[in-house]
Amino acid sequence: MPTRTIPRRALVLTVAALAALLPTAALTPPAQAASEPPTASAAAAAPVRFVDLPDTALPTDRAPHRITFSYRNDNPTDQTVAPQILVESPQNGPFLSPSDIRLEQLGRDGRWHALPLGSQTGTLYTSLIPAKIVLHSHHTLTERYRLTVLHSPAQGTVESRIAIYA
Repeated sequence: MPTRTIPRRALVLTVAALAALLPTAALTPPAQAASEPPTASAAAAAPVRFVDLPDTALPTDRAPHRITFSYRNDNPTDQTVAPQILVESPQNGPFLSPSDIRLEQLGRDGRWHALPLGSQTGTLYTSLIPAKIVLHSHHTLTERYRLTVLHSPAQGTVESRIAIYA
C-alpha cells in the first residue's frame, strides 16, 4: 500500500483553519448544528490562500535577530489579511518547541511584545486571528519581529507569509 506524506505547511494551515472555526462549532448545540447549514461568517473565518514571503535559516546563535517583511495589496479592493511567522523544524527532527525560541513583535507603541507560539508536527507558528487587519487597496503592510534562539543548537527555517481572507 503506497503511503502519502502531507506537507507540514498544509497540515498547519488545516489546523489553524479548524481552530478558527472550533469555538463557533463548540458553542452550537448538536441538534441545531445538524439541522442548520453553516453560516457565511463561519466559512469566511478560514483564509482562502497564503502568500509565501522569502524564508531564512533559523539563526544559530542566541542573539536577537530582526525579521522585517512587507506585503502590498495591489488589488482594486480592500483585503482582510493576517501576517504569520512559521518556524519549521528539520524534516527528520529534532523538532523545535515553543520554549526553544522567543518571538516578539514591534508594537505601535514602539515596544517589543512577546508572541505566543503554537506547535504542530514540528512547526511553530503565530496565531492568525488576532493578527487580522483590513489592508486598503494599494497600501503596504510592514511587519517587524525579533527572533531569539534560546536553546542551541537549534536548526530550522523561518518563514513569513500573509493569510488572505475572502
